Amino acid sequence: MKLSRASLTAFTWLVAVLFVFPVVWMVITAFKREADAYTDPPSVVFTPTWEQFAGVVERGFLPYLANSAFVTVTSTVFVLLLGIPAAYALSLAPIKRTENALGFFLSTKMLPIVAAIIPLYVISQNVRLLDHVWALVILYTAMNLPLAVWMMRSFLLEVPKEMIEAARIDGASLPTLLRRVVLPVVAPGIAATALICVIFAWTEFFYAINLTAARAGTVPVFLAGFITSEGLYWAQLSAAALLASLPVMIVGWIAQKHLVRGLSMGAVK
Repeated sequence: MKLSRASLTAFTWLVAVLFVFPVVWMVITAFKREADAYTDPPSVVFTPTWEQFAGVVERGFLPYLANSAFVTVTSTVFVLLLGIPAAYALSLAPIKRTENALGFFLSTKMLPIVAAIIPLYVISQNVRLLDHVWALVILYTAMNLPLAVWMMRSFLLEVPKEMIEAARIDGASLPTLLRRVVLPVVAPGIAATALICVIFAWTEFFYAINLTAARAGTVPVFLAGFITSEGLYWAQLSAAALLASLPVMIVGWIAQKHLVRGLSMGAVK
């Protein structure tokens, strides 16, 4: 038994190292000069420098960062405002044909986005939202809403119905019921749902690269600009990727306790 536990522990550490190593190597390469980043074999001993980060900022990184932050935060707020009431209606206050509604939400995730890009491009152009951040806000909200409804429904099903009935007997209205009874109980689930929506919106590339240009480009579009006919500048690309990853890493680190609690809701009775 001890040997099997030790083997399992060693295997777990090996898997963790394999997952973390690319991130660690990206961080190391971000502090190299381009000449040091291209050495073969790779150089481990080098003089750290901040010049790659300065080059990324001078290349116009901040406007792309601002666009990503606005689109991600705004779309996530809209997803929660629309998804929580919908999930409540499908869980604690079931409507007729609930299964059909859930199937509809799930079916919206099955359409390949490449099949819809031309109609979306034409519509964005006709309503003058092409190369505009609000086009991405609308699309990211629609993209993450089905997932949020499904996740929030599973969390809301764990709310004791006795609490709902007691609040209704006391005369609580629906907004009061949601605000003071339901939302505090499912707060970890909301945090988990919001974090997943943030990750999906922050890293989305296909819509952004096809529907934006100079004004509304996001961080993934900025990173794609490093792919040139001259080749890749590994050190500067690593610095840009590190700056692009930091916001999500920080948010995930702050919300990790709520994320674990949210994803484990209902696992243990």
